[in-house]
Amino acid sequence: MRRRLINSTLAVVLVVIAVFGVSLVIVETRTISSSAEQSVESEAVHLASIVDRKMIDGEPISPDILAQETGTKKYALIVIPGQPSVEVGKKPRGGVIKGEARGEEGAVVTVEESHSVITDEVGRSLLIIGGVALLAVIAAVVLAVRQANRLGSPLTDLAETAERLGSGDPRPRHRRYGVPELDRVADVLDASAERIARMLTAERRLAADASHQLRTPLTALSMRLEEISATDDPDTVKEEASIALTQVERLTDVVERLLTNSRDPRTGSAIVFDLDEVVKQQIEEWRPAYRSAGRAVVRSGRQGMRAVGTPGAVAQVLAALIENSLMHGGGTVAIRTRVTGNQAVIEVTDEGPGVPADLGARIFERTISGRNSTGIGLAVARDLAEADGGRLELLQQHPPVFALFLSRVARKRKDQPPPVR
Repeated sequence: MRRRLINSTLAVVLVVIAVFGVSLVIVETRTISSSAEQSVESEAVHLASIVDRKMIDGEPISPDILAQETGTKKYALIVIPGQPSVEVGKKPRGGVIKGEARGEEGAVVTVEESHSVITDEVGRSLLIIGGVALLAVIAAVVLAVRQANRLGSPLTDLAETAERLGSGDPRPRHRRYGVPELDRVADVLDASAERIARMLTAERRLAADASHQLRTPLTALSMRLEEISATDDPDTVKEEASIALTQVERLTDVVERLLTNSRDPRTGSAIVFDLDEVVKQQIEEWRPAYRSAGRAVVRSGRQGMRAVGTPGAVAQVLAALIENSLMHGGGTVAIRTRVTGNQAVIEVTDEGPGVPADLGARIFERTISGRNSTGIGLAVARDLAEADGGRLELLQQHPPVFALFLSRVARKRKDQPPPVR
């Protein structure tokens, strides 16, 4: 591109120089020729006036005296009636320019000058014009190179940016070049880089969330399948298969929830459900793991509550809290349900050391963990709670108390009269 810009600029300059240079040479040549002719004629008139004066005064007319008085270096021929002709200077050879004048006393003066004078003057003019043209070409080359660099370097830079985007490096460069068109392209590339970065972040987040959230259902399903493979009792196989199918349904719900949140974390499918069933199901699912660790899971508080939310999402939030207590807590894990205002609250606490003071305000941020864990579970749990219009909070750090707040639906009393229509 640089070469094309330089060549096109030079072509334009050369065309302009050719057009105006030829015209200038023609005009200058005519001007020089006209000036030379006028000079010769003026010299002849001046010499004729001198000859007339000498003839009137009766002074002798000789070449030396005329050359001395006029100071001319041109050739002059003076024809005087009744006297010999007088020649001043050396007669030029080749082409000449003639100028003629007649005096009042009858003398005829002819002045001649070699045409080479015009040729030399035109040559000097051409030399000056050529020098100016050369300077113009040099200036054009310099300007063309600068303009080519100004346009070529940004284009090369934009091409590198596009190549970086294609190779998976979506960092925007935020470079501008002072050229509106190029700046517009840079704006579009930066916006594309930011969109690609968001998409890659969402994909990595979905992969991390899926890895974390699917781990527990898959482990539980694996345990049920091992129970089936280890027994020959049809009733046990049927029971374990039924539980395994329930685990598969939960696994499907987890996948759908993860995909939904990856597209729009605010999109929920809240319904009215029985909170006791979700709590009971989670306790039964986690009780074997706690027994293996020599710990227990207990429940207390109000029962028979109905809440607004997605049962699968609420189950995932509880699973994250219970798993967090299993990994980082200690002692017995207590799940307590209560009512505050028009909200149903599920609290999960344990007898462990609690949440460090420096992590209290950041415990729900991604990659934040008090120990060597992923730091994803609580962040995903909060997202799931907010997607259904609820919220997940850390109420107390020592001992740790996590609370899930959901909208509550009051149960109708059996003796309550029907509404008046």
